[in-house]
Amino acid sequence: MAGRYATALFELAEAQNALDAVAADLAAIAAMLGASGDLTRLVKSPIFSADEQGRAFAAVLDKAGTSTLVKNFVGLVIRNRRLFALADMIAGYRAILARKRGEMTADVTSAHPLNDAQVEALKASLKTATGKDVQIDTSVDASLLGGLIVKVGSRMIDSSLKTKLNSLQIAMKEAS
Repeated sequence: MAGRYATALFELAEAQNALDAVAADLAAIAAMLGASGDLTRLVKSPIFSADEQGRAFAAVLDKAGTSTLVKNFVGLVIRNRRLFALADMIAGYRAILARKRGEMTADVTSAHPLNDAQVEALKASLKTATGKDVQIDTSVDASLLGGLIVKVGSRMIDSSLKTKLNSLQIAMKEAS
């Protein structure tokens, strides 16, 4: 379902020559969702009516200076009671845009937030390894203790300290 919405938004944005503007608006919405627990509750909770969600989101999007196309899209998503899937729709749009541009997307999970220099170094390494430009979606999971988990396409590279410690624990149990 999220893929259909993402595809529809992509086609509208392409028809209006607004692919990058929509991508920027969606990135801002994704960042707001990640930063605000209240906004996340509004999106995920079935307790709020479509009218309540619509008014609240309209105020947030107006304050953020979001384009009319994205405001209308989010309004449609709310009216159809699909706001809970907005994050998946955003990810779907990004994936379609990346495919059109010949880019790949990497999901990177780290124990601590990565700074800009680390993200750029990781992009360069992944470009060398894949031969394509790579967009990076970062997330933080403190339980990793250290290191990274990088998923590019169907490949996953897990260099997290948590995984290394678990492997060591299993090896020590087998040696006993």
